[in-house]
Amino acid sequence: MPNPVPRPRKIIPIAVAPAEGEAGSALYAAHRKIYPRSIQGLFARWRWAMVFLTQLVFYGLPWLEWGQRQSVLFDLAARRFYIFGLVLYPQDLIYLTGLLVVSALSLFLFTAVAGRLWCGYACPQTVYTEIFMWVEQKIEGNRVARMRLDGETFSAKKLVKKWFKHIVWLGIALWTGFTFVGYFSPIRELGMEFLQTGMNSWEVFWVVFYGLATYGNAGFMREQVCKYMCPYARFQGAMFDRDTLIVSYDTARGEPRGVHAKGSDARAQGLGDCINCGLCVQVCPTGIDIRDGLQYECIGCGLCIDACDTVMDRMATPRGLVRYATQNSMAARWTPAQVLRRVLRPRVLLYTGVLAILCIGLLGSLVVRTPLKVDVVRDRASLARIAEGGQLENVYRLQIMNATEQTQRYSLSAGGLAGLMVLPTEPVEVAPAQSRWVAVRLQVPYGSAAAGSHAVHIDVRSADGRAQVSEKAAFLVPR
Repeated sequence: MPNPVPRPRKIIPIAVAPAEGEAGSALYAAHRKIYPRSIQGLFARWRWAMVFLTQLVFYGLPWLEWGQRQSVLFDLAARRFYIFGLVLYPQDLIYLTGLLVVSALSLFLFTAVAGRLWCGYACPQTVYTEIFMWVEQKIEGNRVARMRLDGETFSAKKLVKKWFKHIVWLGIALWTGFTFVGYFSPIRELGMEFLQTGMNSWEVFWVVFYGLATYGNAGFMREQVCKYMCPYARFQGAMFDRDTLIVSYDTARGEPRGVHAKGSDARAQGLGDCINCGLCVQVCPTGIDIRDGLQYECIGCGLCIDACDTVMDRMATPRGLVRYATQNSMAARWTPAQVLRRVLRPRVLLYTGVLAILCIGLLGSLVVRTPLKVDVVRDRASLARIAEGGQLENVYRLQIMNATEQTQRYSLSAGGLAGLMVLPTEPVEVAPAQSRWVAVRLQVPYGSAAAGSHAVHIDVRSADGRAQVSEKAAFLVPR
C-alpha cells in the first residue's frame, strides 16, 4: 500500500518582542499631555459666553425662590419635582419622557446642521475643562511657561504653583458637587447643615463624588473623556453627511504649505496660503491637526479658525483658510448662499418639524394639565362588609395630590351603581404641593346589586371647580 502524501504543516506566526536596540512598535501610543494655547477671536468669545451662561444658570438657579420655596428642586424623598410654578409627581413621568425625546431630537438636529456644537460650546466636560485651564493659565502662566514648569526639576516654586492650582481646582469642584446636590436637597438647608457640620452621610457622599468627578475629568482627563469615554464621539458619524457644517481646512488654497514673506505672491513661489506655523494645532483642546481632514476627535469649537484668521490677518491674506464649511461646498467651491440652501435640506427640515410639534405638544400639555392627581388603592383587609343600616360597603384609600401652590378643598362623589353613596361627605383639605391619604367608603343598599365585581368611579373635584379627576374602581358584591 503506497504511503499517503504528507500534508503541508500549518505555520502559526508568533509575535516576538524585538531585542534590545531593535526597532519595534508599541501596542498603544503613550499619552502625550496637551498644552492648549489661548487665543482671541469670535469663536473663543462665543465659548466663554457659553461658559458664563451655563454656569450662571447652574450655580444660580437653586438659590432662586418661587413662592417661598426653591424655584427648581427635585425632591426625591417627597417624590415631587418643583420647576418654578410647576409641581410634578411620579405620575407625570410622561413629561420627563417628552423632555428626553426633545433633547435627543435637538441633538440630532444640531449635529445634522453643524456637527458637534454641543461638544464645543455647552457640554459640561468642555465648560469645566475651559474653567480649569483658565485657572491653570493664571497660576502657571501661558503655554510655554507651563511646558517649561512641567519640565523643571522639583523646586519650592514648582511645588507652590502646583499645590495652589490643585487647591483652587478642588474648591471649584466641591462647590460644583455641592450645587448639584442642592438640586435634590433644599440648598439653603444644605448650606446650613454644612456650616453646622450636620450633613447626612449620603449628602456628603454625593457632594464628594461629583466634586471628585469634576476634579478628575476637567483637571486631568480633559480631552481623553472626549476621545475615549464619550459615546457621542463614536456615533456622531451616523448623523453627519456631506452637507453638515464642520470645521474644514481649504486644501486647494492652503497647499503646498511653506513659509513666505508678508504680502508676497505665494502662488508665484509655488506655495499655498498656509505658512505651516502650527498655531491651529497649538490651540486645539484635543491636540489634532485640522489640516489632516475630518477627525472624530474634533469637537467643533472653532478655535483653530480664530488662530488661522489671526495669522491670515498678519500675512495680509483673506480669512477663511480654516472655516465652517461642508464637504460638498469645499469640493464644488460653493458660495455662502449655496451652502445655506444645502444646509436647510429635507433631513434638517424634518427634524425641525418633528421637534417643533413635540415642543408645542409638550408645552400645550403642561398648560392644560389638571393640577390634581388621584390614586385609588383598595383596602385588602376588608373586601366587602355589611355596615350599619343594612348597607353593603367597600373600603378604599385615596391619595389626593395637590399640584398647586394654594391650599385646596376637594369634594368626593361616586357613580356607577344605583344608590351608590360615598363617605366621608365633608370636603377634604390638602396643603399646597402636598398629598394626603384619605379612607373612603362606598356603600349601596344590600341586595340592590348582583353578586360579582362592578365598575364604579370616584370623582374628586376642587372647591373652585378648576380641577376634577375621575378614577375607576371595582365594587365587590359577595355571593
